[in-house]
Amino acid sequence: MPEDTAAPGATGAALAQPRSKTELFVAFTLLALQGFGGVIAVAQRELCERRRWLTPQDFVTLLAGAQVLPGPNVCNLSLMIGDRFFGWRGALAALGGMIAAPMALLLLLAWLLGHAQALPGWEGPLQGALKGIAAVAAGQIVGTVLRLAAPLKNHVLGAPLSMGLAALAFALMALFKLPLLWVLLGLGGLTCVGTYLLLRRRSAHGAGPAHHG
Repeated sequence: MPEDTAAPGATGAALAQPRSKTELFVAFTLLALQGFGGVIAVAQRELCERRRWLTPQDFVTLLAGAQVLPGPNVCNLSLMIGDRFFGWRGALAALGGMIAAPMALLLLLAWLLGHAQALPGWEGPLQGALKGIAAVAAGQIVGTVLRLAAPLKNHVLGAPLSMGLAALAFALMALFKLPLLWVLLGLGGLTCVGTYLLLRRRSAHGAGPAHHG
């Protein structure tokens, strides 16, 4: 199978693909180790720009599916991308790469913190370090939102309406305290229906002239 294959949604150059499940595992391991505050913050750059396995539109589409499925969206995303290239074996390889190294580091960190808290004078620096990490994570989340918003200009709903729907979803959860499940089922369901109808109408208009030939 060639390394570069043309893919739907590719802009300009053909997309690449992982040569093996081992490469997939290593790629997601390195991706997980970069994900301080969340892997999504660096996943698009790594998968779309550096490795060219996905287009930005493909990434946003997969991420949207990962968001609405139960479980951590990062794990869902790794499963979907792995399955895209190597089926269920690729899904397991990508998921293994995503969780193996962070789990080992987390266990080590928990052990170190448990012993450090027993030492006099260490509680203050530890609390300060954790607060600093939280601030960095918040900044990464904001940066991720801005980066993922770029492909919306090509969405059938258009960038202004898409951003408006995102703001409405934020308001429903942050201001009106609605559960995420109801926002996904309600606003998300209406958006899916609207997108489907617009795509169907666009397809019908695109196919219209061909019937008169």
